[in-house]
Amino acid sequence: MIKGKEKIIKEINKYGANKKPFFFMLDFEANNAIVMQTDDCAAEGIFYEVKGKRNFEPKKIKAKPFEFSTAPMSFKKYKKGFDVVQNEINAGNTYLLNLTYPTKINCDLNLEEIFHRSKAKFKLLFKDQFVVFSPETFVKIVNRKIYSFPMKGTINASVKNAYKKLKTSTKEIAEHHTIVDLIRNDLNRVSKKVKLEKFRFIEKIKTHDTTLLQVSSKISGTLPADFKNNLGNVLMEMLPAGSVTGAPKKKTIEIIKEAEGYNRGFYTGVFGIFDGKNLYSSVMIRFIEKENKQYYFKSGGGITTFSDAKQEHQELIDKIYVPITGNIKNKKRKSAKSS
Repeated sequence: MIKGKEKIIKEINKYGANKKPFFFMLDFEANNAIVMQTDDCAAEGIFYEVKGKRNFEPKKIKAKPFEFSTAPMSFKKYKKGFDVVQNEINAGNTYLLNLTYPTKINCDLNLEEIFHRSKAKFKLLFKDQFVVFSPETFVKIVNRKIYSFPMKGTINASVKNAYKKLKTSTKEIAEHHTIVDLIRNDLNRVSKKVKLEKFRFIEKIKTHDTTLLQVSSKISGTLPADFKNNLGNVLMEMLPAGSVTGAPKKKTIEIIKEAEGYNRGFYTGVFGIFDGKNLYSSVMIRFIEKENKQYYFKSGGGITTFSDAKQEHQELIDKIYVPITGNIKNKKRKSAKSS
């Protein structure tokens, strides 16, 4: 484990300058990182799939029915954190904050089985500690072009007129505008000719029991010719990821710590690979962590002045899923308690 931003930057810059393929993973606050040659990952119990690039042979795991149930936090408990955020918004200290919490889940699949059976753009199995199946790109760098795809806005596709509601919601539009502006500012610090290429496109995410609609945008910029020598600096300037933090970043992170009351660790951090020429990375959302044999699913959503506490609480619950198709032994989620 590499500790400290300066050391992390130096290590990533070294790999980039030498054009050596490497894997990287940074925690939410970018204070702790794993950086190593991609060829060494498997021996350390680190397995990844990054948009089709992987360091493992897919295992044929029988698609047996599996147990998946959740015990969401009570609305009353969620409301306490939500109110902290709203008070800070009203005071002008933040205008968008991504509020998250861990949820106890029961699943009779182990982390390796979840990893191999899940279908996602980005997957990561870190030893026997956590598994990630993320739909969100952090940054992609191809031929000096840097791209970011901020994801903000989620709704259960089963909701009546879900597509229209997602596209026309005042809250969702404001939230997405804020994140796009934030990411454009981040990209302007590391690149030139920054432009919004595609605004608010919707993708479908299939889960074990439903389908979610999620909104993203595509933003690009052009990096300096020597960007490989400064890959660590580029990444650190973009961290933490705006979509899982909020704006303004520095103050919002302080508020997140107060409102959430737990250490996110590697949840909402980033991971990715550099193949010697190009870089591909993901935000570590859709995250199951194992603590003392108990599984926790960490999830949340963006809070703005337009947010409704009950709707945000429900979004946190809707995002608790595994992207595995097949029969479920127990399709019912435990309902959140009202007290």
